[in-house]
Amino acid sequence: MSARERLADGLYGAGWSTVKKLPEPAAVRLGRTVADLAWKRRGTGVRRLEGNYARVLPDAGPERLAALSRAGMRSYLRYWMESFRLPAWSTERIRSGFVPEGLRHLTDGMDAGKGVVLALPHLANWDLAGAWVTTELGIPFTTVAERLKPETLYDRFVAYREGLGMEVLPHSGGTAFGTLARRLRDGGLVCLVADRDLSASGVEVDFFGETARMPAGPALLALQTGARLLPATLWYDESPVMKGRVHPPVEVPGSGTRAEKTSVMTQALADAFATGIADHPEDWHMLQRLWLKDLDPAKAPAAADGQGAP
Repeated sequence: MSARERLADGLYGAGWSTVKKLPEPAAVRLGRTVADLAWKRRGTGVRRLEGNYARVLPDAGPERLAALSRAGMRSYLRYWMESFRLPAWSTERIRSGFVPEGLRHLTDGMDAGKGVVLALPHLANWDLAGAWVTTELGIPFTTVAERLKPETLYDRFVAYREGLGMEVLPHSGGTAFGTLARRLRDGGLVCLVADRDLSASGVEVDFFGETARMPAGPALLALQTGARLLPATLWYDESPVMKGRVHPPVEVPGSGTRAEKTSVMTQALADAFATGIADHPEDWHMLQRLWLKDLDPAKAPAAADGQGAP
C-alpha cells in the first residue's frame, strides 16, 4: 500500500469513527468549513466541477459559476458528513431524513413482481435514499460499488453500505451483471448510480447539448429481465430533509435491435437526469470528467481524472 493510499484509508476511517460521534450542528459546521477551504484552494476537483456546471448553465458567467461551485462543494461535504453519520442514525432519523415524490412508480413496480431497476445520478445523498428504502419501505436491494484503492478502503465502503441494508457487488470481475439479473428475475430491486461510465463500452448520449457516455447496464438489465426501469433524482433544500423524485418508467421501444433499444432507453435516463440536475445543479457531485470532449481518448473514461474515490 502506497503512502497516499494509507493516507486516504486513514482519513476515511477517521471520518467514520469521529464525525459520526459529533452533534449534528457541529458536523454541519465542520462540513461547511472543509467545503469552503477546499473551494478556496481551487484544486483539480473544484475546477472540474465548475467546468461541468458550465455545461449545465452555458450562459453563466465566471461569478455565477464560482458561486455555484462553492455551493456545490458545500453540498458535496454535506453528503460526506451525512454518510459518515448514517450508521449512527436512529431508524426514526433515517425515516424522517428523506421525502420522495412519485414513490408509486417504485411500489407499483415492486408489486408487479418483475423487479425494478432504479437508476440515479450523483445528486445529493444516494446512500441516504438507499437507507430510507431499506428502513422505511422495508425493501432490500442490490447495488454495485467501484473497486477503490487501497482494498481496505473499498472494504470500508462495502461494510458501510451493507450496514445500511444493501447488498453490494464489486463493479469489476464480470459477475455483477448476472447476479443483478437474477435478483431482478426474483422480483427484487437493483439501484445503480448511472451518470458516469466506468468502462469503455458505455452508450453515447446527448447530455446538455454535448456527447457523453453513460453505462448501458440499467437499460440492458431491464431489457433482459423485463424489470421496470425508473430514473430517480435527489436534491437538498435549506432543511435537514433531503428531497427526491422517482420519475415515470422508461418505456421499452417497440422495435429495433437490442443495441438500438439500449441506446434509446439510456438516452431517456440521461434526459431525466438532466432535468433533475438543471433544477438543482449545486447538488450534482460530478468532480470528474464526463463529456467526451474532456476525456483523453487514450484512457478509459473512469480513469481520466485519476479519481476513483470522491
